[in-house]
Amino acid sequence: MNLLKYFFSRYFIKQAFIAFLISSLIILFIFLFLNISTNHNNYISVPDLKGILISDAKEALIEDNLKFEVSDSTFFNPDFPKFSVLEQIPSANSQVKKNRKIYLTINPSNYRNIAIPDIIQITKRSAIAALLSSDLELGEITLIDNIGKDMVIKIKYNNQEVDPGSLVPKKSKIDLVLGNGIKI
Repeated sequence: MNLLKYFFSRYFIKQAFIAFLISSLIILFIFLFLNISTNHNNYISVPDLKGILISDAKEALIEDNLKFEVSDSTFFNPDFPKFSVLEQIPSANSQVKKNRKIYLTINPSNYRNIAIPDIIQITKRSAIAALLSSDLELGEITLIDNIGKDMVIKIKYNNQEVDPGSLVPKKSKIDLVLGNGIKI
């Protein structure tokens, strides 16, 4: 019974009211501080940067108070200009806050280099399959007198004889010199 009397005493009610008032002020201060410091409901629309040169994209992002990070792409896309934006994260027209970092994927200046597979002394069919699987293209096929019919004798790139393992740009045309089966 004494405990119940204490909860309804003037001293306890006064202390509870002071604790409630201080707690309310602290919570109100925290909410106001968070609202100001996090720019609550203050959004910027991300511009569409796809296909734009990196220098122009940089200016547009700085103008909108956005930061950016460039990641080079290893996949050259001939449909876009060199050093232009291929992809962006977050996407265009997304709502972000000031100073948000936008991640840009940039089109490289050319295809990456690929090693020519070792296709000397294998059949034409196998050589073509090896070239295509290496992201190289088949150029001209020339026949010379050699006992190995449809066997690869030489590999050429830009009319120059090259060795297997030489580095050439991806999607390059590789010319093959094959034997015609006639004994020398």
